[in-house]
Amino acid sequence: MAIAPHIAVYPGTFDPITHGHTDLVSRAARVFERVVVAIADSPQKAPLFGLEERIELARGELATLPNVEVAGFDNLLMDYVRSRGARVIVRGLRAVSDFEYEFQLASMNRHLAAEVETLFLTPDEDYSFISSSLVKEIARLGGDVSEFVGDAVEAALKQRLGD
Repeated sequence: MAIAPHIAVYPGTFDPITHGHTDLVSRAARVFERVVVAIADSPQKAPLFGLEERIELARGELATLPNVEVAGFDNLLMDYVRSRGARVIVRGLRAVSDFEYEFQLASMNRHLAAEVETLFLTPDEDYSFISSSLVKEIARLGGDVSEFVGDAVEAALKQRLGD
């Protein structure tokens, strides 16, 4: 497939997708002609939701963004990026503590595919502290996650974890 600089891939587990994720996707959608939200199968992370559930939740949350596509993948990220004809990977940085890990990933990805660049975006300050892990922990303990996730995600968490 031909390489297209106007396509970006935003990879992650999205277990579940949060307002922080959707904020980053909407920012990327303003910069790129097409954004592919690539949801990793990631069985080694033992996700709360299966791949298809995460895809459907993300599609619901991002339905208002016409230039965004949600798809799952279970192979090497750089192979997936190449298969989509993308030249950019979008990654989010919430805090300085994220940088070291993200820098390591970006360096490895550059080693694997020098033609692909990594672009770091920061979320709105209102979302900079949100992570899927924290949202799941709050939900497990019966806390209110409505300000961190969309209605369908909140309902899915309640169904999966109980009220």
